[in-house]
Amino acid sequence: MVRPVPDPFAAFDAYVRARQQAYVDELGALVRLPTVSAQQQGIDETATIVLERTKRAGFAATAERVSGGPPTILGEQGSGGRTLLVYDHYDVQPPDPLDEWTTPPFEPTVRDGLLFGRGTSDNKGNLMARLQAIEAYTASVGPLPLKIRVLFEGEEEIGSEHLNELVMTHADRLRADGCIWEAGYKDAAGRPTVSLGLKGICYVELRVRGAKLDAHSSVGGIVPNAAWRLVWALASLKNERDEITVDGLMDHVRKPSAADLAILERLPWGEDDFRKIYGISQFVGGLTGMALKQRYFLEPTGTICGLTSGYQGPGSKTVLPAVASAKLDFRLVPDLTPELVRDLLRKHLDARGFSDVEITPYHGERPSRWPPDTDVATAAVAANRAAYGTEPVVYPLMAGSGPMAQVCDQLGIPAVGFGSGNAGSANHAPNENIAIADYIDHIRAFGRFLHVFGGQSLD
Repeated sequence: MVRPVPDPFAAFDAYVRARQQAYVDELGALVRLPTVSAQQQGIDETATIVLERTKRAGFAATAERVSGGPPTILGEQGSGGRTLLVYDHYDVQPPDPLDEWTTPPFEPTVRDGLLFGRGTSDNKGNLMARLQAIEAYTASVGPLPLKIRVLFEGEEEIGSEHLNELVMTHADRLRADGCIWEAGYKDAAGRPTVSLGLKGICYVELRVRGAKLDAHSSVGGIVPNAAWRLVWALASLKNERDEITVDGLMDHVRKPSAADLAILERLPWGEDDFRKIYGISQFVGGLTGMALKQRYFLEPTGTICGLTSGYQGPGSKTVLPAVASAKLDFRLVPDLTPELVRDLLRKHLDARGFSDVEITPYHGERPSRWPPDTDVATAAVAANRAAYGTEPVVYPLMAGSGPMAQVCDQLGIPAVGFGSGNAGSANHAPNENIAIADYIDHIRAFGRFLHVFGGQSLD
């Protein structure tokens, strides 16, 4: 008679499930803090709470600052042959537009099995879930089979301006054999995903001034209109097929390798589900199949994030705007850098007679990609497979951005991302959310990830 092999994580799962409500309540308390880095709101208060929670999870942790930046939580615990770095951030995006939230953004609310609130998915949820998983592992499985280091920063949402200096200053406290990155999601079909990197970003503001002050619109035939001037400049950046037309930019985009294309060929893509989430009838340019996946994962973007000019209040005002501005971001893939894109943008505008269009640089981050066969990536795939009972979908990179290059590329740490979000989590948008079941499953998956990356078997 063959006896069934006991599940080594049965006790871990039972421990986690028994504390589900307590875990969600704890996350809710963190979400209540309006930690909006763009407005310098709640940063120190939240850092203090995150530091205390990190210590309670067993870490020897401190809050570090460099050059007047926000507190960054660094900590360490455990021992073993491998070291894991856990990167998360405790700051969140501004909640605007407030009138589109069903419930207030900083009052976490449960509806239909989902927890709503700013930061539930990006990134307070993953931060808290990982601390809870580490705590649950030591309580139900035993001593950690590896050393874990954490880096929790407070300005990711505004470009991590001080992170590069912090990494250089505290490199010895951050070096590791692998890094688990902040984010991860179930795809539109509900499958867990594992990402092997992320895109970079170049964020800028374009600004035009025409007349010295707003004028009566009757002079619109003879006085320059800043809004039209800006619209014409913006129209030169993309064509009617939504292709980026900044001179020379696409020449620097690395051509996909055979391995890249093989990953995309194997990658399931729920096109119908994705369209349904965003309420669209088709993708840009009618893209489908491999062309769609290649555009999404391996090509840069150019996005108008906001436009400001003239009068937008109730009723009418016949005014000729003196000033117009737009905020743009470019999501970057190898071999684009923020510095290169800003330079190309300036030259492109100048060549078309738009030297009067000012470019103000905001934050920029380089793209980062890692191979699918690193130890940290294979451990992530194995852990997700075991936790969810299905093969995870492996993305060549996330379409979003973050300071992975500033941490992992600089220190030579292979990185991977998976987390508790879903394809409809509405990151950076009103009604941000996670499914409570997904949150608990991420704790379960992360516990298994620690086990596998620490050299232990799940059999």
